[in-house]
Amino acid sequence: MGKKITCYFVLFLLGSSLSWVLKVAFAGSIAPLLQGYEEGSYGYSRSFNNVFSTSNYGIFQLNNGLAKTPQMGWNSWNFFACNINETVIKETADALISTGLAELGYVYVNIDDCWSSTKRDSKGQLIPDPKTFPSGIKALADYVHEKGLKLGIYSDAGAFTCQVRPGSLFHEKDDAELFASWGVDYLKYDNCFNLGINPKERYPPMRDALNSTGRKMFYSLCEWGVDDPALWAGKVGNSWRTTDDINDSWASMTTTADLNDKWATYAGPGGWNDPDMLEVGNGGMTYHEYRAHFSIWALMKAPLLIGCDVRNMTAETIEILTNKEIIAVNQDPLGIQGRKVYSTGTDGCLQVWAGPLSGHRIVVALWNRCSKAATITAGWDALGLESSTSVSVRDLWQRKDIMGDAVASFGARVDAHDCLIFIFTPQSVYRSEI
Repeated sequence: MGKKITCYFVLFLLGSSLSWVLKVAFAGSIAPLLQGYEEGSYGYSRSFNNVFSTSNYGIFQLNNGLAKTPQMGWNSWNFFACNINETVIKETADALISTGLAELGYVYVNIDDCWSSTKRDSKGQLIPDPKTFPSGIKALADYVHEKGLKLGIYSDAGAFTCQVRPGSLFHEKDDAELFASWGVDYLKYDNCFNLGINPKERYPPMRDALNSTGRKMFYSLCEWGVDDPALWAGKVGNSWRTTDDINDSWASMTTTADLNDKWATYAGPGGWNDPDMLEVGNGGMTYHEYRAHFSIWALMKAPLLIGCDVRNMTAETIEILTNKEIIAVNQDPLGIQGRKVYSTGTDGCLQVWAGPLSGHRIVVALWNRCSKAATITAGWDALGLESSTSVSVRDLWQRKDIMGDAVASFGARVDAHDCLIFIFTPQSVYRSEI
C-alpha cells in the first residue's frame, strides 16, 4: 500500500478516418474488429494483428442492443455494502448530475444487495425492504429517470443473495417481469447459494426472461470467474465478472487486473470482461495508485462503475473520475480490450499494456509496479508498429503536447505511484491535417 506505482497512457493517433468503425451485429456474423489494420497501413507491422488478436470474440446473442461500449455509472456495494436506503440512492443520482459525472457517461445508478425484504410475499414476489425503501423501486426508478439516468438492481442466480435475501433461481420469469414493470434498466446477477448447479445452466434462463419482457435491461453476470465465463458468457450477458470481488488495496487491484488480462481476446462490443467495480476514492490506496487503477480499467475496456460515495468526493477523486480523455479510451467504439504486451524488471514489475483504438490509434500504458522509480520503454515492435513510424506526443493528464517526434520507441522515467497519459500522432497524419 505504501509503495509508489506509476502508470503512463499513450495514444498513437494513426489515422483520422472512422469510416471503417465496426457496426456490431448482435445476431449473425460479426466483422473482424481489426478490419482495416493491415500490415503496411498506418505504420503497422506484420505482428500487429497477432499482438492485439480478437480471435475469440464471438457472436453475441442477447439481442438487447446494449453494451456497445462498457457500462458506466455507480454501484452501492464498495462503499455502502448493506447500509443503503432510498435516500442514499436519490442523493447519489443528484450528485451524479451536480458533479458533472452523468454528463461524462456515468448514467447507471445501481443498487446492489440488501434492497429487498428477507422473504417473498404471499404471491411469491420480491418486495423492497419497507424500512429502507418504503416508496418502492418503481418510484425510485421514476426519480432516476427524470434526471436522465438509469436504474440498476441486484439479484442472484441462487436460492439466496450473498446477504441471504431471496434469490431469483427458479423465479426468473416472475422476477424479470417485476423488474421490467418497475422500470429497471440493469441487472447485476450474483452467484451465491447456487445449489451446486452449473452456471451455464443457471444464467441463461434469466437472459431469456429479461428478453421476453420487451424492456431493454443490461444483463451483468457476477459469476466471479469461477467457471471461466469469458468462454461462454458472451452468448448470455452484456458483461461477465472474470474475478473474485475486488477490495480497496493495491494488492487486490493489481491481482484483479492480471486475472482479467487473461481473457482479453474474448471481449468486444456487446459483451465485456468485468474485473469488478472501481475503488477510486474509498481511501485504501494512494492518489497515484487510484490513478493507475482508473487508467488500467479504462485500457482494459472494463466497466467504469464508481464505487465511492459520490456525494462526498475529494478534488483528487473528481480529477481522476472526470478525465475525459481516459474515459474516451474506455468508450472507444472499436471496442478492443487492451492487454499486457511487454514486461521486464523484478517479477516483471515494469510493464507495457496496450490496445488499438478507432481512427487507427493505439493506447499504451507504461505501468511501474516496482517499488522504485524507473524508466519504462515501449518499443514499436511490442506494439506491432514499424520502427520508422514517427509520432508527436500529447500528455493527457496535463492536456498539452510535449514532443514533436518519437521514432522506434518511447520511454519515460516513471516515478513510483505517478500516472501520466499521452497521445502519439504520426507526423504524416499531422502534416496532412495542416
